[in-house]
Amino acid sequence: MQYQDTDKQLVAILRGITPAEIVPMTEMLIQAGFCAIEVPLNSPDPFTSIEHAANCAKTHLGESALIGAGTVLSVDEVDKVKDCGGNLIVSPNMDEAVIKRARALDMTVLPGVMTPTEAFSALKAGASGLKFFPASLLGPSGISAVKAVLPKDVQLYAVGGVGPEDFAAYKKAGIYGFGLGSSLYKAGRSVAETKHAADASIKALVDCL
Repeated sequence: MQYQDTDKQLVAILRGITPAEIVPMTEMLIQAGFCAIEVPLNSPDPFTSIEHAANCAKTHLGESALIGAGTVLSVDEVDKVKDCGGNLIVSPNMDEAVIKRARALDMTVLPGVMTPTEAFSALKAGASGLKFFPASLLGPSGISAVKAVLPKDVQLYAVGGVGPEDFAAYKKAGIYGFGLGSSLYKAGRSVAETKHAADASIKALVDCL
């Protein structure tokens, strides 16, 4: 069961993946229904993996996919992601310079926030959406409280300690999408194992739409 391939409600976080593993993993995730993939920069040779994933995604999805990096902490890293074909920047924190550089390069940028102050600062800098991280610390009730003061059209993602079993509760709180890390992929996990988790994630999302 899949949702429309233009939807970006699920971001696959492939922390620890290698360049040798990235293409078959990307192909499987696209087939499952994902079209947003993040390779954290503390993975082995992440820029090579991002380049391979971006080329693979363009073959299957054209320009509609979001492929890029997580744990982006500097402007130089934003430039490197752009140079290797990425169009997605995800950060654990709110860094104005990173956000502005990504937007200047016409990239989607999702900074990590926890408080209304960080959220409004990120939006003022031009963030494409907001990543509540770690979402499990706020929980659905905390996120709902912060969302009440934010612009209604802002896309909010829950990342960190959130799995398919939590989707419905976070959706009710106003979350648009989810970044899936260890619930989907851990370093060394096979394509077959990850496919099982990917299919379950897609089903859980569809069930609560």
